[in-house]
Amino acid sequence: MTRDRRRHAGFEHRAPPPRKPPPPGREWSRFLLVATFSCIIGFSAFGYGSYKKWSLAVRVVTLHPAPPILTPNSTSPAVSSHLFWGSYRPQLYLGMKTRSPRSVVTGLMWLLQSGSPSLRHTCEQGDGLARYGWLMHDGVNFGIQEIKEKGFTLRTEFVKRPGGHHGGDWSWRIVGTPDDPSSPQQLVSLLFYVATDGQGSLTPHMDKRNRLSSVTGKSEELERFTIHFPRPEGGADGHISYNHLTTVCPGLHHITDVVRSSVSDRFTHPAPDASSSRRRYFGLDSYHPPSHPGADHSHIVIHQVTMYLPTQVEMLFESDSFRQRPGPLSGATFSAELKMHKENMEERFQERFRLEEKGFLPEQVSFAQAALSNMLGGMGYFYGSSLVRSRHNLEPVSYPPAPLYTAVPSRSFFPRGFLWDEGFHLLLVARWDRSLAWQSLAHWLDLMNSDGWIPREQILGPEARSKVPAEFVVQWDENANPPTLFLALRQLLASATVSSEELQFLHKAFPRLQTWYDWFNNTQNGLLPYSYRWRGRDRDTLQFLNPKTLTSGLDDYPRASHPSDDERHVDLRCWMALASEVMVTICELLGEDGQRYKESHKALTDNSLLDKLHWSERLGAYADYGNHTQNVALEWERLRPAPGQDPRSVPPPRLVRVVRKSPKLQFVGALGYVSLFPLLLQILSPDSPKVGRLMDHLRDADRLWTPYGIRSLSKSSPLFLQRNTEHDPPYWRGPIWINMNYLVVRALHRYSQVDGPYRERALGLYRELRVNLIANLYRQYKESGFLWEQYNDQTGRGQGCHPFTGWSALIVQIMAEEY
Repeated sequence: MTRDRRRHAGFEHRAPPPRKPPPPGREWSRFLLVATFSCIIGFSAFGYGSYKKWSLAVRVVTLHPAPPILTPNSTSPAVSSHLFWGSYRPQLYLGMKTRSPRSVVTGLMWLLQSGSPSLRHTCEQGDGLARYGWLMHDGVNFGIQEIKEKGFTLRTEFVKRPGGHHGGDWSWRIVGTPDDPSSPQQLVSLLFYVATDGQGSLTPHMDKRNRLSSVTGKSEELERFTIHFPRPEGGADGHISYNHLTTVCPGLHHITDVVRSSVSDRFTHPAPDASSSRRRYFGLDSYHPPSHPGADHSHIVIHQVTMYLPTQVEMLFESDSFRQRPGPLSGATFSAELKMHKENMEERFQERFRLEEKGFLPEQVSFAQAALSNMLGGMGYFYGSSLVRSRHNLEPVSYPPAPLYTAVPSRSFFPRGFLWDEGFHLLLVARWDRSLAWQSLAHWLDLMNSDGWIPREQILGPEARSKVPAEFVVQWDENANPPTLFLALRQLLASATVSSEELQFLHKAFPRLQTWYDWFNNTQNGLLPYSYRWRGRDRDTLQFLNPKTLTSGLDDYPRASHPSDDERHVDLRCWMALASEVMVTICELLGEDGQRYKESHKALTDNSLLDKLHWSERLGAYADYGNHTQNVALEWERLRPAPGQDPRSVPPPRLVRVVRKSPKLQFVGALGYVSLFPLLLQILSPDSPKVGRLMDHLRDADRLWTPYGIRSLSKSSPLFLQRNTEHDPPYWRGPIWINMNYLVVRALHRYSQVDGPYRERALGLYRELRVNLIANLYRQYKESGFLWEQYNDQTGRGQGCHPFTGWSALIVQIMAEEY
């Protein structure tokens, strides 16, 4: 194409016009604009990222947005006067406090004046007491406890009397009796104290003989009060010595240390007869508090009475607002009030449990009363903050401070709240007093955070924290515990009538129960639909023979040998089936839409789907699924020194896990409590052949059956009674646990009541197992004086911690056949 044709066609090339140079500063302005915009975007992104990170970090300590179930003053004397004072310090042999955050507290100590002084205060297994525990305690008005010491017995009694505006009066009576009245008289000191918890004041008052006769005080919730120390009775013809101490200490958890450091043996006590010389004894002398005890220090006054046994000592608390007091709650008046409460409890106990009608002897009924009393006397009131962490927190953070009214598993070893224990506790508490159970439920649910998580172990306040090893203090927000509060709710809602107050509770609790239910489905779900997996398993595959699953409540029960996301845990699936059932019931009571809970319940109780996910034909039972091998063992690893290395620098031998065969995805071959869960929580249809298979295992003495109860792990399991580490003995690998046996008995009772091919067999197993459990626990209590954490599967002897005031007391329900 020629140039002319190009021009004609419009393709003639023209040079662009020359650009005009930009005005001065325009390029710089454009640069600044782009830079400013980029900075804004960058800072916004950084700010949003920082905010997002902050919001995730604080979410773990953000409480649930729904209004609390309990109003802030729900435990005040204006709202619940009859429960304001109580034996809410279960970690002590005897202690009283109010249900308030910074309570005035009282306590009892005693000092053995033979050999080196032995001071008793907090319940300690190391004290070696032959027995101690509540013989009677109604949870509200009174309590009688017996403490068997070396050579003598202390009987502690308390009675409350309503009146005034601050919870009324109460009195203690301590009776000391030598085991052998003909033996040389024992010299014993009783120490009574009253202490503030960072607020309030105390003023001691002395009589003419310089004996502490009373203490007046004032606090926020008690206002003014007086504690009286009447002269004791007995004490070998009135030969009594007195000491006292008024001081401050850094906190209530230091009171024992204050007393220990303040006693000296420079004092002498009158001889019981004229032919003997005076005897030296350890008495309260002086204490030098820290120069800066801190703003939350406790003011404490201690009254020491030293005397030869037998003796009787009283202590009286009187509220100044009780102006119509008929007279002191002491002496004959105290005895009459105590007798009235005892008779009321005996009558009420008979009405609730009807043990005499079932053929139990009076001493067996007394055993059952003691078991219930230890549960009720083990209820405590705690206030403080948990230490928690999430994956968004580099360091532990403090949960919002909150109260907790709860029973405790053990006064000596676990004197604090445990989430999965409490659901079992409330089964018995609710049979005795429904209102106490509802209050505990409300306190637990009010601890929920915005995601629906409840810290599983509640270590609230310095006193509680002082009893817990450091490695167990911090709670992780991905870790669950079995939702046994649904177990208690199921029983409460099965009542013929649910009161208007209880319906009001459910209305308030409903948003929290919904969130809690969703939290389990969002955080503990498995890879397959309607499967579940406990989070929080130990990940160390070298130290443990089988990595523990503390979050399941079954601790070292064998799970998959190599933790992975592929696991399916049958017990958690069954707990969620129970939770779905209860949510359906609550929705029906409240008129709420419960369709999603109905659908979940239908799927989770679908026996064919359950079998597909969890039935192991090889095991002949239900089982977990995961990355597993049976061929593991603990072996000593002996390190040899390298050439030229000093042999003394080589680490000592240690037990490590050796895997002899690689794991693979399969069912876990462990027959035990977990295998029984579809039966225990009554998910299996009565006509399911799996019911018969599980009953075979239950009654097989080479597997689960013993004359004392159902063992936790079959004798045929490779991990039966195997240690998990050198220092970690078997826990849920064979011993008998009463909470699980309660579920077995309850399930057998239910399957014996409905039509099905295994009805008669269930009835026979029920009767036999029930008799075995009752006989063994009664025998062990008579021999040892305690309910125990667990029982030996070979001998039936109690073992673990004691006294176990928690779910072992469910033996009362088994005796009463209350399921």
